[in-house]
Amino acid sequence: MIDLRQLREHPDSFLERLNLRGDYSAPIQQILTLDQQQRQIEVERSQLQARSNEIGKLVGQQIKSAGKDDPAVQALRDEGNQIKAKLSELEPAEKVIKAQLEALALTIPNLPDPATPVGKNEDENVEIKRWGDEYLPSNPDVLPHWEIGERLGILNFERSAKIAQSRFVTLIGAGAALERALIQFMLDRQTAAGYTEISPPFLVNSASLTASGQLPKFAEESFKCDKDDLWLLPTAEVAINSLHRDEILEADSLPLHYCAYTPCFRREAGSYGRDTRGLIRLHQFDKVEMFKFVRPETSEQEHESLLQNAEAILQALHLPYRVITLCTGDLGFSAIKTYDLEVWMPSQAKYREISSCSNCGDFQSRRGNVRFKQAGKKGTQFLHTLNGSGLAVGRTMAAILENYQQPDGSVLLPKALQPYLGRERL
Repeated sequence: MIDLRQLREHPDSFLERLNLRGDYSAPIQQILTLDQQQRQIEVERSQLQARSNEIGKLVGQQIKSAGKDDPAVQALRDEGNQIKAKLSELEPAEKVIKAQLEALALTIPNLPDPATPVGKNEDENVEIKRWGDEYLPSNPDVLPHWEIGERLGILNFERSAKIAQSRFVTLIGAGAALERALIQFMLDRQTAAGYTEISPPFLVNSASLTASGQLPKFAEESFKCDKDDLWLLPTAEVAINSLHRDEILEADSLPLHYCAYTPCFRREAGSYGRDTRGLIRLHQFDKVEMFKFVRPETSEQEHESLLQNAEAILQALHLPYRVITLCTGDLGFSAIKTYDLEVWMPSQAKYREISSCSNCGDFQSRRGNVRFKQAGKKGTQFLHTLNGSGLAVGRTMAAILENYQQPDGSVLLPKALQPYLGRERL
């Protein structure tokens, strides 16, 4: 949620930063108008309520001094009744304006951090690092991961379409075991790095999706259960972000670092025609998520360590990758700054996203009303939230099937995974 006070007091600078995203359709003026109307009604209502309370005292005093039949008593009561009638009009009007204001405010994305590079789209993202050139495969005839996976009998897309529809996969034998091994390996690594593992519900309510920023903007990207206010989880970020919704945490308890394995479900409504084959863009996929609740003054440092925790998985698997900083025009709805990790995919001769590590500032904590209080100090503050994939499991599997593919059609397993699977190759 945007900071309405910031918008109200600095509308020009707010709009300037917002426009760096390249979306010039935000209803900022409408929000400012509704905000002014709501505050005017609030002032009027407060003044009327104060006068109503005063009249109540005056009536008692007048009755005591002049009797209940004194004309002044009736005059005060008439004024009190007029105030009550006015308040009965103002209160519902204020509720309507508040609802309109909140609905519009929820559509406004987060403001980019000053450290986020300015750019129009993904072509202007900034590469900041490459790792693992020595692990680039020398095999010149690498097959796409779906093809080698089907040859090995560990992936099946055709039967998945029979069970569900396209963009689902069934993992068989060693494929299922590899997925399970990757999940356990990632959780072991993240818990060793200090994250507390949780296993959240895989169905979430609308309030949780709204708090994380998925609703209302991304409703079409999510699967909803029609008979309940429940949605299939699009990412564990949604569930963990609401773990402390409407709570006030003690400052001494921060930072809180969580990780979770969950399946994730997305319609990929705007992605038809892209990655129609393979494990890159499915309606159902597995992911190990990292999430942090931190103090505002530490969020930049926490963002860097979040990135390092995601990188550590790729480095342990000896998978070549690069790190890019997303520009303002490619930034996610809730983020102020994002690093993307892109793993090398030999069959495509390009790097593909495998993790996105974002600092969301206080945007999600405002939407979810998560605050913290320092001992001995009055008031509370909104904390900062950060999230990152550690990693996307299917994409990691795809990268292994391609980068470790051998000329004889087998696939070596990264040494770090071999103890989990009890074998050296597929």
